[in-house]
Amino acid sequence: MPPSSPNGTVSERPALARGAGQHVLVVAGEPELAELLSTTLELAGYRVSQVDTGTEAMARAVRQRYDLVVLDATLPDVASLGRGRRPPAAHRPPVLFLTAFDSLDRLLPELGLGEKDYVTKPFRVAEVLARMQVLLRGPNPGPRRDALAYGDLALDDARCQARRGTRALELTPAEYRLLRHLLVNAHRVLSKEQIGRYVWGDFRGDNAIEQLVSRLRRKVDRDDPPLIQTRRGFGYWLGSADAET
Repeated sequence: MPPSSPNGTVSERPALARGAGQHVLVVAGEPELAELLSTTLELAGYRVSQVDTGTEAMARAVRQRYDLVVLDATLPDVASLGRGRRPPAAHRPPVLFLTAFDSLDRLLPELGLGEKDYVTKPFRVAEVLARMQVLLRGPNPGPRRDALAYGDLALDDARCQARRGTRALELTPAEYRLLRHLLVNAHRVLSKEQIGRYVWGDFRGDNAIEQLVSRLRRKVDRDDPPLIQTRRGFGYWLGSADAET
C-alpha cells in the first residue's frame, strides 16, 4: 500500500530512474549479482551485455562501444587492468563501480575509461539506477571532479579539505567521510545503516551515528542556513530546509 503523507493523503512512491535503450556492460563474477543487475537493468529500459571478469570487460570495451560499464570492483583481476590495452579516448564509457570501499582513487587503477562514480555494497537498486543516470548525463561544467560543492559548502577530495564560505572546517576522517556522503547524495535521505557502512564499513548501533552527526553539525552549521537536516525515523540529508519536498 502506498505510504501516507503527514496530512493523511496517500502519496506515491518516487519512480525509479529509467534508461532509454543505452547499452550497458555489466561486469560481475558472482552469478547472483550478475543476474540481479542484468535483469534489473533490462526491466529499467537498458540493453545489457554481461561478462564475469575485468579482463574480458576491458577487451570488450576495446572492441565495442558501450554507453556505460557497471563493474564489481571486488573482482580479483581488477587491480591489473590498468596495464593492458585501453579503449580509444573517444570511446571511453563512464563506469559505475560496486565496491566495499570508500576511496576509489586510492584503491583502483586508472582503467582508461571515462567519468566514474560508485555505490557501496550492499547497495540499493534505486541508488544504482540513480547513479547510472547521472553518469549517462555526462560531466557537468565547472569545478573538477574531485571538488564537490553545495552552496557555500565545498569539499576538495584531492586535499581532504572542507570549507564553509571562507571558513575552513577542521574535520576528523569520520566527519569528512560523513559530510562527503551527505554532499554527494544531497537532498537524498540516508539511513543510519547506510551512513554507518559508508563511514566505518559496518553498521554501528547505539548512538554512535547521532554523536557523529551532532559533532559535524556543530562545525558545518555554525553559519546560516543550516545544511544538515534530520528526517525523524528515517535518517539524515543535506540541503536547505526550504528545499525539502
